[in-house]
Amino acid sequence: MKYVYYVYQYLIAWPTLLVLTIFTALFTIIFVPFRNAEFVHKEQQFWSRSFFWLMFLPVTIEGKEHIKKGQSYVFVANHQSMFDVWLIYGWLPVVFKWLMKAELRKVPFVGTACKAAGHIFVERRNAKAAMESLKNVEKQLSNGVCTVIFPEGTRSLNGEVGKFKRGAFQIAWDLGLPVIPLSLDGCYEVLPKGNPFVHRHAVSMHIGEPIDLKQYADANEAIEAVRDAVIAGRK
Repeated sequence: MKYVYYVYQYLIAWPTLLVLTIFTALFTIIFVPFRNAEFVHKEQQFWSRSFFWLMFLPVTIEGKEHIKKGQSYVFVANHQSMFDVWLIYGWLPVVFKWLMKAELRKVPFVGTACKAAGHIFVERRNAKAAMESLKNVEKQLSNGVCTVIFPEGTRSLNGEVGKFKRGAFQIAWDLGLPVIPLSLDGCYEVLPKGNPFVHRHAVSMHIGEPIDLKQYADANEAIEAVRDAVIAGRK
């Protein structure tokens, strides 16, 4: 059955997802004046959830009650695989802007659609450009619009939560926004870094309680507190 599942992925699931990706990209580009509208967000959610439906992956979401409508947050998540992106995009019940590595700008359709949606590309090798990117996303964070950050900077090689980089928290400090930890589990087992095949496995996202970074006198202490909360929320 494992090999039948692999064949299904490449003959049915991935071609279908490619068509959905192109449609969603065009939809996002066409409706760029309404990029924060609920109907645009819902279509993008449908696209993201399709990755799990077509791959027969069960999803569990906990902690939605911790999100207050109309409040902007900085969501901080661990990073296990590409499925993290679709899990968050599909089930996080807020309009948000990603901080994305600049290389994704070159992906056909996707790069243009991400720019149209208001996501921010970060030049990680250029400190000045990276700071400009932070300022650009900060301008959008009001009236419930949020941002999502992977503070590890890259996908985990073993599924464990790595060290959090300080720069990822700058937006929360600059704007005084609460941080909500997102604990993702199972995505590493679904698609480890460098693996060409999806493996069936349950995935989950735990939305933690908001954390006010101002309660910590030391920046490193605040970052470790958020990292501990992300780890604690995993199954």
